Amino acid sequence: MRITAAQWNRTLLHRQHLLERADEDAIEVIDRCVGLRSEDPQAAFFALWSRIDGFDPAELDDLITRREVVRTVLLRGTVHLMDALDARWIRSAVQPALDSVLADQLCGLGDVDVLLARVRRMFDDDAGSPVTDARIREELTAASPEVPAEVSAAVVRARLPLVQVPPRGLWRREGEPTYRLLDQWIGAGDPAVTGVEARKDLIRMYLRGYGPASAAAVSAWCGLPGTGSLLAEMESDWELARLTGPDGQELYDLEGLRLAAGDEPAPVRLLAPQDVMLVADADGNRVADPDVYAATGAGNGRSPGFVLVDGRLAGTWRLTGGAVELTELTSLSPADRVAVAAEAAELAEFASR
Repeated sequence: MRITAAQWNRTLLHRQHLLERADEDAIEVIDRCVGLRSEDPQAAFFALWSRIDGFDPAELDDLITRREVVRTVLLRGTVHLMDALDARWIRSAVQPALDSVLADQLCGLGDVDVLLARVRRMFDDDAGSPVTDARIREELTAASPEVPAEVSAAVVRARLPLVQVPPRGLWRREGEPTYRLLDQWIGAGDPAVTGVEARKDLIRMYLRGYGPASAAAVSAWCGLPGTGSLLAEMESDWELARLTGPDGQELYDLEGLRLAAGDEPAPVRLLAPQDVMLVADADGNRVADPDVYAATGAGNGRSPGFVLVDGRLAGTWRLTGGAVELTELTSLSPADRVAVAAEAAELAEFASR
């Protein structure tokens, strides 16, 4: 089956609740998105605002303080806000990718296992108190003074399942990152799923929230090699359908999931900084022309918010002194500018709560 560019675009927007905001709990939308990028601790709030009708930041604050969701390093070595129980098995599933990414940084660290054991003792010795980022870096510098602290800290974050704990990460709260180990924070337990089945579950979750998608997009999202063979295996088991994209590319989707017609209206939406709809998406052309995305300046951990007009990237936004500063990257009609301004006013009101 061949799908059009319009179908591909609208199907993604529908599954991401961007054609019509969802009347659902925040945890359900977080699960549908397979977590939310959260290097910027406030980004997840804006991601949910763009997807949930009447979203209240207090709802997410409550999930964080009740430890039902956590902020931790997961996919591609980036910080995600994730369902806490999903974080346990997903962290286990992507650990090989995290190890691979940091292979070049291990030079000069000596015995990494000894270093990690030293950091673990900090958490065991603190009787449940969070450990600050500054204290971890001091310990790492004492252990390996010849290695830049940011390098050894990156290795620790990749090798140990650290959770950034409140108050950082709550709505309109700031502060130095403080950490606990995942099992200390949510309670000890085993991953719900492991091995090949865990990798297949990641594929299922991604396609449910972001499909149809190419093998390259699945691999880029999870950071794991060998996803192409898993996709082929799941297709042979009648679990996945294979589609042909608008440019002849091979796409996969969960068998039986509905595709959009392609002519559904797509309201203006202001997406969060680093929204996975655009960042680290090998199929990004379904919502953004490459030159327009390049003009956003997103990359190296930095990202503005994104403006979608008729389902396509058309500009960026930033909060400046409580106001939403808009930058047009495409030529908008007068009617589109009015719609973007109205959505920006709604965002500014939300940000002021």
